[in-house]
Amino acid sequence: LPPAYLWPFAVVGFAALHWLLEGAARPRSGFWIAWAFSFGYFAASLYWIAFALLVDAPKFAWMIPFATLGLSAGLAIFAGLAGWAFVSIGASGPAGALLLAVLWTAGEWLRGHVLTGFPWNLVGTVWGGAPAAMQAAALFGTYGLSLLTVALGALLAAAGPRSAQASRHIGATWSGPILAALVLAAMWGGGAWRLSDAETAAVPQVALRLVQPDVPQSLKWDPAARERNFRALLELTKTPGFADRTHLVWPESAVPFALDNDARVRLAIAAVTPRGGLTITGALRVANDAARGVRVWNSVHAIDGAGALVASYDKFHLVPFGEYVPLRRYLTPLGVEKITAGAIDFTAGPGPATLDLPGLPSASPLICYEVIFPGEVVAPAKRPGWLVNLTNDAWFGITAGPHQHFASARFRAVEEGLPVVRAANNGISGVIDAYGRVTAHLALGRRGVLDAALPAALAPTPYARYGDMSLAALALIALGLAWALRRVV
Repeated sequence: LPPAYLWPFAVVGFAALHWLLEGAARPRSGFWIAWAFSFGYFAASLYWIAFALLVDAPKFAWMIPFATLGLSAGLAIFAGLAGWAFVSIGASGPAGALLLAVLWTAGEWLRGHVLTGFPWNLVGTVWGGAPAAMQAAALFGTYGLSLLTVALGALLAAAGPRSAQASRHIGATWSGPILAALVLAAMWGGGAWRLSDAETAAVPQVALRLVQPDVPQSLKWDPAARERNFRALLELTKTPGFADRTHLVWPESAVPFALDNDARVRLAIAAVTPRGGLTITGALRVANDAARGVRVWNSVHAIDGAGALVASYDKFHLVPFGEYVPLRRYLTPLGVEKITAGAIDFTAGPGPATLDLPGLPSASPLICYEVIFPGEVVAPAKRPGWLVNLTNDAWFGITAGPHQHFASARFRAVEEGLPVVRAANNGISGVIDAYGRVTAHLALGRRGVLDAALPAALAPTPYARYGDMSLAALALIALGLAWALRRVV
């Protein structure tokens, strides 16, 4: 997984899982084999969640075992169900390998949708280090890449003695590796062909400046530090090269004030906004009325040179326990609180939106982990010209977490055929073209600015047009091939 991208280990891992599942005597054993495999996967790759709970250690450190091991155990249930179904059906050899790939991917898809979903570290993201192979996401999405990855490993396992014995046919020894080689060649060769003449055209007359202030999370909402942090952000924005910029992009909650209710702050932002351009920033939005009381949104605002709010967007995919407490009525008495500042839960916005921004192509804003959801980053009725992802990964320190998050943004670019501009408080900030290639970036933990062009969008990809219907088509092809192999091999 990012930042290592050692995809051969994923292939070997799923070869081992397939081999173990073929030896399971009962469906219950299949469940626990796959559950244990997935539990280890998540416990190792989501360790960085603990760092968020150490920002205010006296208050939240007690939650670390529940947030890391508990979450890993819960997420592993989806893989366990796939293992249970695999052993229940009883397929083996190459046919069983393809069946396992479909069942695993079905579990990943459910993980990405059940209880608001958490599609972090989909297996397909291991290909982020291979730009050619990751282009398959334009056809089938990252879920489809997961299916192909599991199939690669499981088909190699179909060459083992257990698979050959189970199928009672010597053809099982070779058909699996041959199919695996064909899958890998199609992924890599097709992607290389797609990239062979792929040039990154830039949107004319747009010169972006991304600002990465690197404010420590412990000081982010400190009342004594908020004004100082804001002034430092303004000063950093106007460092050399500013005169050539047309638009600014600041991170999630970069402005530590309720921007819609504070004319003073809007005017301060207007003073650094390029003439005729915009500043796109994250900030809170607060409303207080007699009927509903105080409500708070995690928002994106676009501000012009006069200090006017040109467009706004409210985050709709909120982070459980980060921005709200699920089942608050029952969990609050147990001492469970959200880890972000303030006692009030955030209010969710209506959903993906396309903002019309003067001087820019229309944009789909995504706040923080909204960018991890395949097929849910664009408003269906109006396709934007780019995705703008504002985030604050300072919660997670110098760990693998921000690298995994950045990788998700790259896969959304490939899936949708849209460039992604990502501004992060402490990194990784960057510009990603519509093929998922990073054209410019600021490293994790670095304070500074990033000046870059805005890449142009491509025509809608098959995945952008059909969403998970293309994934379903791939799964049906795999199941049809499995049925044919089961009859022949």
